[in-house]
Amino acid sequence: MDRIPEPELMDDYEQGQAYARADFSEPNKQFLRLFQEKFPDFSGHGRVMDLGCGPADILVRFVQRYPGCQGLGIDGAEAMLAPGRTLIVRKELDHCIRLECSCLPLTDAVGRFQAVLSNSLLHHLHQPDVLWQTVRDCAATGCAVLIMDLFRPHSKQKARDIVRMYAGDESPVVQQDFYNSLLAAFRVDEVCRQLQAAGLALSCQQVSDRHLLVWGCM
Repeated sequence: MDRIPEPELMDDYEQGQAYARADFSEPNKQFLRLFQEKFPDFSGHGRVMDLGCGPADILVRFVQRYPGCQGLGIDGAEAMLAPGRTLIVRKELDHCIRLECSCLPLTDAVGRFQAVLSNSLLHHLHQPDVLWQTVRDCAATGCAVLIMDLFRPHSKQKARDIVRMYAGDESPVVQQDFYNSLLAAFRVDEVCRQLQAAGLALSCQQVSDRHLLVWGCM
């Protein structure tokens, strides 16, 4: 099945609220588990950037796990960031997490980071090389990079089955977005070619029946 791109930005208020209410706790916990597995020697200090952070749940979990870190969350849709701003204040983390509405590639210098994270951004991008360019530009020497995304199933029917299995109890907005995202996602071999073209010596592997993972140290 060929890739069917979807809109890059989820800038609708209803989408933002639906995603804030949806239960992504399991994949988000898996993301943190994978970081700990891949980078057991991570110092737990320094600057961490989350690209396409959405409602910022992963960034909040990360800083709670590594309280010595300062977090910067980047997302191109203020509608997705708004619930995250509320979450950060509620968790009393506004002193160490900042959210910024910006699209890739970043035009303003943000400096270098000891960890660069991203979950479910890649499939939104019409030009995926902007993600790899940002990783290259923002990673400090030794930076831990962990990027998780969906991968494209072999058919639309398989995509519908995955939606029913993992989002059957979610709102119609979330279900439709999930379906569209599966059709827009890349496959492992496609991501490997992107990494090679970008000159990034990062690994890519399938880590679930719907997720792939890019990881490594810069």
